[in-house]
Amino acid sequence: MDVVTGVACAAIIFITLFGHLGAIGLVGPDEPRYGWIARAMAATGDWVTPRLYGQPWFEKPVLYYWAGAIGFLLHLPAEWALRLPSALGALAAAFAIGWLARKHYGGSAAHVTDLAVLAPLLFSTTVAAIGFARAATPDMLFSASIALAMASAATVLRCSGSLRAATPAAADAKRRDALLLLLFGAFLGLGVLAKGPAAVLLAGGAVVLWVLFTGNWRPALRLAHPYAIVAACVVALPWYLLCERRNPDFFRVFILQHNFERYLTPVFQHRQPFWFFVPITLFALLPWVSLLCPVIHEGRRLWREKSWRDSPGLFFACWGVFPVLFFSVSQSKLPSYVLPAIPALSLICAVSVIRSARSLSPGITIGLTWGVLGIVALVWAHRLPASMHEALGSTIVIAAIIAFVGAAAILFLAVRRDRTFLVISLALAATLVEFVGLSILPRIDPYVSARWHAQLMRGNLHPDRIFAYRLPRSWNYGLAFYFGRELPEWPPADPNPALVLTTPSGLREIRRAQRFYGNLEETYQGILYVPIGPLPRARQPVR
Repeated sequence: MDVVTGVACAAIIFITLFGHLGAIGLVGPDEPRYGWIARAMAATGDWVTPRLYGQPWFEKPVLYYWAGAIGFLLHLPAEWALRLPSALGALAAAFAIGWLARKHYGGSAAHVTDLAVLAPLLFSTTVAAIGFARAATPDMLFSASIALAMASAATVLRCSGSLRAATPAAADAKRRDALLLLLFGAFLGLGVLAKGPAAVLLAGGAVVLWVLFTGNWRPALRLAHPYAIVAACVVALPWYLLCERRNPDFFRVFILQHNFERYLTPVFQHRQPFWFFVPITLFALLPWVSLLCPVIHEGRRLWREKSWRDSPGLFFACWGVFPVLFFSVSQSKLPSYVLPAIPALSLICAVSVIRSARSLSPGITIGLTWGVLGIVALVWAHRLPASMHEALGSTIVIAAIIAFVGAAAILFLAVRRDRTFLVISLALAATLVEFVGLSILPRIDPYVSARWHAQLMRGNLHPDRIFAYRLPRSWNYGLAFYFGRELPEWPPADPNPALVLTTPSGLREIRRAQRFYGNLEETYQGILYVPIGPLPRARQPVR
């Protein structure tokens, strides 16, 4: 690979996975909650028990908290400390599928359209990778652990002759069999530290699904070799045992409640229809989702030729499909649950686009996809609330225009059967990510994150008189993180002056309680600041 191509590929991956990690503050209920735990771990030096507001919190295991705490110890800004682990996890997953492409499909890494280069680039430019590389959650570390474990498993199977080798070097790889089994177990152990026993279930389930198709149960059983089991236990078990010893309710809360009950019952109120993950997976693969069509065509060809039993593509497809099937049965469904499938699906999409390079359809469908995304952006800009339209409307229109121009270039090249359309699409994805990070996310920040509001009130003369009232839990967690303390809920019977942070519906309740009159001067940006005057003496309760 020449220097220019190498720098361009590195730039695309850096922009899509690492660009502008701090462009927007922590959002939603999860990011500030996990951030609080990681910051507390760094401050207290207790690396065993995750604590939220001083109390043990066992929703997730400890790997992500360790990674975030290290960021705080390095004095990184909060958003970078908490999101950098996810970006590094996405990079690890990208390298895993690039290595798989090189080992199982051969070729060099000299050009963007070589599989070992294209597969990581496709993954890094998916909606899922771009989004979750910027999420202060354990999901990307979990998915990266599974990707690395499955890469090790695929190589073990390749050494056994169960998967077609791209080169005759498979016999030499048997000498490294023990190391591969140790790596397989160690990466599964990291997955168990990231999100729990689901790592073993997803990796094991994908292998079982492959066995059901191929009947190759003997090579699959080798993955349960004592080397792999011992490695997984050495990595994961010490923390689990130590946490259980210090916290007798750990097993009940984490294993029984946050794993079994979450999967088997709707106790966490995340119910969705059975088919929920189908559109989520398709959305996660944008802008490359249309490449699933040649994947299906290739699968039908392998089936007709009866050459699918030793196909590495079948193994990767089982890895990509099983998480979707497994969590479709769950009573709790969240979009992040399908993230472990995306590296595998990105890999087989890369294989399909290379094998169908002489066809018009991949380039045409990718170009049309970008055009549709541009139209969706325009519709979104038109439907923005009035308070956001002035700040965001014009920038979203510019992003849509960039998408349209890129779509036109891709379609032009595709019609000429010029594979450069892939380069244009990758560059377009990176360009839009950079534009969004520079121009859109900072403008959205006040509407979705408590960071801006906490900075605004940092110099308040009476911080003890700042209250929350009827705020969604995402705002409560965010304000607590950035203030460094929980904001108390304002009681309407409180006779003293206060600054109350609330929503429009909360303001209506305050008006009905006759604690505020008149109109607010500031524009609504996610939170309303309501100044509460003292309760008139005639209305104060008699003591």
